[in-house]
Amino acid sequence: MKRRYFGTDGIRGQSNTYPMTPDLAMRVGIAAGTIFQRGTHRHRVVIGKDTRLSGYMLENAMVAGFTAAGVDAFVLGPIPTPAVAMLTRSLRADIGVMISASHNPYEDNGIKLFGPDGYKLSDDLEMKIEDMLDKDMSEHLAKSENIGRAKRVDGVHDRYIEHAKRTLPRDVTLQGLRIAIDCANGAAYKVAPAALWELGADVVTIGNEPNGTNINLNCGSTSPVALQKKVHEVRADIGIALDGDADRVIIVDETGTIIDGDQLMAAIAESWAESQLLRGNGIVATVMSNLGLERFLEERGLSLARTAVGDRYVVEHMRQNNFNVGGEQSGHIVLSDYGTTGDGLVAALQILAAVKRTGKPVSEVCRRFEPVPQLLRNVRISGGRPLEDSQVRKAIADAESELARNGRLVIRPSGTEPLIRVMAEGDDRSQIERIVGGLIDVISSVRTAA
Repeated sequence: MKRRYFGTDGIRGQSNTYPMTPDLAMRVGIAAGTIFQRGTHRHRVVIGKDTRLSGYMLENAMVAGFTAAGVDAFVLGPIPTPAVAMLTRSLRADIGVMISASHNPYEDNGIKLFGPDGYKLSDDLEMKIEDMLDKDMSEHLAKSENIGRAKRVDGVHDRYIEHAKRTLPRDVTLQGLRIAIDCANGAAYKVAPAALWELGADVVTIGNEPNGTNINLNCGSTSPVALQKKVHEVRADIGIALDGDADRVIIVDETGTIIDGDQLMAAIAESWAESQLLRGNGIVATVMSNLGLERFLEERGLSLARTAVGDRYVVEHMRQNNFNVGGEQSGHIVLSDYGTTGDGLVAALQILAAVKRTGKPVSEVCRRFEPVPQLLRNVRISGGRPLEDSQVRKAIADAESELARNGRLVIRPSGTEPLIRVMAEGDDRSQIERIVGGLIDVISSVRTAA
């Protein structure tokens, strides 16, 4: 069955424009609130959000939907996505909600759902919710005496800060480190700097003045230039860039060089393997992770299992095959010993632990392999299915044949934006550039003709 609303990371779109409207948010609340009512206890949902202006609107709509279904709503306010996942379990909630469009600009927003175990919902559960959204929901409304209650919960920031601090090994402190952190004017603007300071670091913070419209604006993990400048300016030992909902992280080393998720996973995997903490004899990443990461792991007798794009698919594979390290090149790092979803702050703390224990600079700790030349370009589409066109399929087959054993080709529609993503990698950069350019031209010509 085709998915109408849910993408690779929940429901996402331009706020106040279909489908990201208060009406749909309320209907999601009724649908999810109905599906997750199991037993006779008073059911509860925890609802967090990032700092987008539209968060107020969608938060109230979701509270209305859940309470209408007879579910008590615990409203958390601005807080990171991994905190919502953690608090869903900690507060024994039946479902968790994060209102966020992650790294997207403020105009967008989204709805991420977590089950009572703190994990993102399965495809089957999302489809059950979708099946209800366009139908009459009057039969699912609670009787007057069973309508849910809503309240704001205090102290949730402190709970998450303590949770994050406990992931740092007990014999490690951050004293002596100067850390620059960019909170992307997003959900972690309070908790991340506080956790680092309480662990002993000298903390310099940017991107911590959200106004509703500046989330991810020239800041955060998708735009780390400001952090690079700040690292140089204050002579920081490390820069940490989070995204709008703090479930991903990009590191800037002491020289100002950007370190992506692939390098971070390599560093954590190597460190954990040496400490005999790594499970599964390898890690889980997506088809977008660099071939250099795969070769690095193979040289150390470790494996790289690849999944479809989306941290939920990474987590599913980790759970099914007993891995405890996984993630995406974009900086979603999932450490299942500590959480059920990507957590930018917790991943950064593992890097900081390796820095403190080895006494080496971040540039050495995190530069574990030489990336294979990789090129990713996007083609914006307005509809149709260009990847099913015979001309496009032939061009893709020819490109795959040319790369053969010397590289990889990944072409896929974005799960969160109207884009076709074209990625190729291999040892010959000029070949990669030529192949990607040719495919972009073919897809663009088909799109234009359509």
